[in-house]
Amino acid sequence: MISAIITAAGKNRRMKEDQVRLGIKIQNKLLLDLHGKPVIVHTLECVQKTDVGKSIVILGHSGEKIKTVLENYPYKKVEVIFNNEKNVELSETLLNGVNHVKKGLCLCVAGDQPTVSSETMQKLIDAALRHPDDNIVSILARKDIGYLNTTEGLGMPFACHSSILKKYLPGKNDNINPILGDMINDGVEFFGVPARDKLELININHWKDYLKVQKYLNKTR
Repeated sequence: MISAIITAAGKNRRMKEDQVRLGIKIQNKLLLDLHGKPVIVHTLECVQKTDVGKSIVILGHSGEKIKTVLENYPYKKVEVIFNNEKNVELSETLLNGVNHVKKGLCLCVAGDQPTVSSETMQKLIDAALRHPDDNIVSILARKDIGYLNTTEGLGMPFACHSSILKKYLPGKNDNINPILGDMINDGVEFFGVPARDKLELININHWKDYLKVQKYLNKTR
C-alpha cells in the first residue's frame, strides 16, 4: 500500500510578511492562483498521477479555507484532516498524517511544492521500493545523488516506510531536517533522487518564489 501525506498546515508567516511589505492582499500561499488553480491543487494533482493509493492532506492554519477549495475538485481517495492544535511544527503534522494511513510506503510532500513533477515523485517511490528492506528514505536531492552520507539541506519531498516515521516523529515537535539527521545517524539509508530541473527545488515560501513559479507555468502550460 502506497500512501501520500501532504502537509498544508503551516503559518504562512514569510509569505504574509512579504504581502504586508508589498501592499498585496494577504492570502495563504497554498491558495494563490497558478494558471487558474491554487498552489495546493497543483501539488495534489501531481501526487495523484503517481502510484499512490490514498492521499491525506493535513490542515492547520487557514484550514477551513483550504478545505473549501479542495472540495471543489473531485479527487478520488483523498482525505482531509486537521491537526488538533494549529501551532505545531512539521513533524507533528507528518505524524498526524502517518497515523491516518495504512502500514506501508509513504510519499511525503509539502503543499507548497507544486513544481515537483509527478515523474520525480514516482522516482522517489520507485527508489524506495527497489531497496531490499524498509530501512530506506528516498529523497529529492539538493546536491549529491545516489546513496548519501549526510542529510544536510534536505527536506521534503521524500518517500519512506510508515514504520520509520512512527519511530522517529513522536515527541519531536521540530522541523524535518533534524529528524532526518537522527535517522541517518541511526543507520537508516538515504538515497538522493535527482531533480528534473532547478525549479523542482523551489518551495513557495516568499512572494518572489511564487512569481518565479507562476512565470514558469505560464511558459509551459
